[in-house]
Parts: sequence; C-alpha cells; structure tokens
Amino acid sequence: MDTSYLRKLVDSFLKEDIGHGDITSEAIFSPTSIYVADFVAKQSFIVAGMESIAAQVFLFQNPDIEYSAKPDGMVAAKDDILLTIKGPVLDLLKAERVALNLVQKLCGIATLTTKYVEKVKSLPVRIVDTRKTTPGLRALEKYAVRVGGGFNHRFNLEDGAIIKDNHIAAGGSIQKAVELVRKNIPHTVKIEVESESLEQVRECLACNVDIIMLDNMDVAMMREAVKIAKGKALLEASGGVTLENVQEIAETGVDYISVGALTHSAPACDISMRCREL
Repeated sequence: MDTSYLRKLVDSFLKEDIGHGDITSEAIFSPTSIYVADFVAKQSFIVAGMESIAAQVFLFQNPDIEYSAKPDGMVAAKDDILLTIKGPVLDLLKAERVALNLVQKLCGIATLTTKYVEKVKSLPVRIVDTRKTTPGLRALEKYAVRVGGGFNHRFNLEDGAIIKDNHIAAGGSIQKAVELVRKNIPHTVKIEVESESLEQVRECLACNVDIIMLDNMDVAMMREAVKIAKGKALLEASGGVTLENVQEIAETGVDYISVGALTHSAPACDISMRCREL
C-alpha cells in the first residue's frame, strides 16, 4: 500500500470523524495518559490491512504510537488479537473508528474472495474483481481482493479498453467499435469486448480482440463460446456469478471470472478495540 496515497485518504477520513475534537474522551482522559489497545477478532476471517492500513491510521494521528500486527492473509480465529497499539489514549480513541471501519470492510472482502478462490482452486482460472467499489476506497478494496487470493481487473477507465453494449450501439457494430478504439489507443493496450451471444463471440474473434467478456451467458453457452474461441482470445465470464455456481462456470474452460460481489457485497467482519491503561 502506497503510504502517501493512503495518507491523503486517511487525513480526510480522520477530519470527517474527529471534527474539532473528541469532546467525550477529552472530558474523561488526561492528555498524558498512555494506554494499550488491542484489535480483537469476534469471528473467524482472513486478515487484511492490519499493518498496512489500520496501523497507519494510528500513526497518521500520532507518529509516536507503537504497534505490532498480524500479517495479511492469515486466518484469524475468534478472540485472536490482530493489532496491538500503544500511545496517548486520546489519539487511540480518535483514530479507532476510522481504522476499524477500514479493516472490517477489507477483511470482509479478503474473506469472501478466498471463498471464491477456494471453489475453483483445482482449475486454471482466475477470480478477478471489478470497478464496483466504494468511491474513494478502490485501491484499498482491490488490495483486499489480492490478499484474499484474487486478481485485479482494470483499476479505472484508462487502465484498459472494454467495449460494452452502449459503445457497440453507438459504433454501429462490434467491428466498427473495435476499429474506432484501435485507432485511438496505444498499441500496448489490450481490447476487451462484451458479448451477449455466440454470434457476437464470432464477431469479436473476426476482429482479433484480446479478451471476450461472456456477459450473463448460461453455462451451456459459455461452453460453446470456449469451443468457438479455441484459445484465439482470452475469455472472461461475467454476470450472475455466485459461490454456488462459480465452480460450474470455471469448468467451462474460461480464463477469468469477474465477480462484482467481492467488493460491493462482502459483509464486514466483526472486530472490536479493547483499551487498557498501562
């Protein structure tokens, strides 16, 4: 995680949450009181961001805070201590909610991603994320996908050319849309086209596109698409992917399976912070 990038995000998050000060804690605790606090798992999940994100939130609040953290990717059990921090209690409490909000979300994403990856681990396919992320948190959420064993799709609109239904309609056909895009992008950029039928898959192949997205196709149609493509283009299954059907989709022979749910529907993990005075 890029620290300077993270700092810009976290500074705004802390300002939003703290406002002009913590009027409750400042009325109760001495500014010189030093406390130790633990992030404790209330359930089992995949750890993501304890050191790279949560600890940094506390350090941005006060660079003199000390910490120790569990590594990304480990499986946490209920009651495990994931992060221990020591410093002025007022700073610990000011940074608490931002740090917890972030890692609860990221651990949830990593945990859900791992479930998808485990379903297809015996097959030569990659589980990838999408741009269906929380505005402002894309880099963090895509980071959590990688922690969970998944892979990242394009980060933003300049990161790759994907021709979808609206582009095809405006261009008049897949061929015309591909020609227009190819004229305006560097030769190093791959072109992906969304297809909804086997006829469109054939048209994509005729245009020599790099990747064909099989959009909301049923499993039988995906199998036919794999036969038609015969390795001439990479195939990405997209739309309607669940934990219940992801293995069946992978068995069709597609190269990638994109899952929006990894970032837009992952449930947050239950983590609490417990403080104690030294």
